[in-house]
Amino acid sequence: MPRTGRPKTELTLSEDEREQLLRWSRRAKSSQALALRSRIILACGEGLDNKSVAERAGCSTNTVSKWRARFVQDRLDGLVDEPRPGRPPTITAERVEEVVVATLESTPKNATHWSRAKMADRSGLSKSTIGRIWKAFELKPHREDGFKLSTDPQFVEKGYDVIGLYLNPPEAAVVYCVDEKSQVQALARSQPAFPMMPGMPEKRTHDYVRHGTTSLFAAFNTADGTVISRIHRRYRAIEFKKFLAKIDTEVPDELDVHLVCDNYATHKSPTVTKWLDAHPRFHMHFTPTYSSWINQVERFFAYVTGDLLQRSDHRSVQALESDIRNWVKGWNEDPKPFIWTKPAEQILDSLKRLLQRTTGARH
Repeated sequence: MPRTGRPKTELTLSEDEREQLLRWSRRAKSSQALALRSRIILACGEGLDNKSVAERAGCSTNTVSKWRARFVQDRLDGLVDEPRPGRPPTITAERVEEVVVATLESTPKNATHWSRAKMADRSGLSKSTIGRIWKAFELKPHREDGFKLSTDPQFVEKGYDVIGLYLNPPEAAVVYCVDEKSQVQALARSQPAFPMMPGMPEKRTHDYVRHGTTSLFAAFNTADGTVISRIHRRYRAIEFKKFLAKIDTEVPDELDVHLVCDNYATHKSPTVTKWLDAHPRFHMHFTPTYSSWINQVERFFAYVTGDLLQRSDHRSVQALESDIRNWVKGWNEDPKPFIWTKPAEQILDSLKRLLQRTTGARH
């Protein structure tokens, strides 16, 4: 007599159950396990045997048998995962608080910041537990950001002045952000670079030979992103005056010229002041001290560094200067203005909140 196997459990679906199973099987936010179980029960509800259901669902016949029996016994509730057995959590809220406070208010012996291993040794918890606690409270002891708060007593006034130029430029005028990228080095790598290959980044030697320096003077037009530039080997007041003269020749005579500069002594030297007095259409606007972020030309210099200088390999200053000129020429063929969106009030409020969080200051 042939073997017939274990008889399958009878399974009949109501309309409500079928609709719910269809939702679980199709809903994007359902877990994959629940979606699979729903498809199994829907197939079982069509009268298919366990082998046919397993082939359709892409699982084993034992899995089909398990969830068929679970559904027959507990209906829809039987498809939801039950809490898994195991010991109850042993990490109390007090121990979590201890880890958080220690991370924020102390440092380990002979180290400047905590690592998971060091905090695990201190607390008696595992490294993975420390990692989960830090992740929950968004603590990242291994990371740091730089900052420098301005001590300029005229910070507010200068901030309003410069940002006002960005957001509401005067009529019949052009606004340029001006600065020098000084001491740009012509560096020749000691060995040729290895080119990038699949699975391997480009490789460069860490050592190099210096072949001199040069300086890039740049005036960034805040309206259209074009740049007036000039290269000098030095960056004294006389070179800055020559750069101002170049700006004067390139800007139409009918436009006033507003220049945003930092507080470098060169920009305020008697030589430059005398030249400005002779050219009344030029207006200087100085950024607050330690506030280079407010000068848009610094963002332009970041592009020069990232696109050209960071991986440069130049055997002479002349070659470096030629590449810089070509790079600026390429930039001006497709200039990219930076859109300033935050008014001065919003920036000052952000700084106020930072001070309150870090120092407790109220004013």
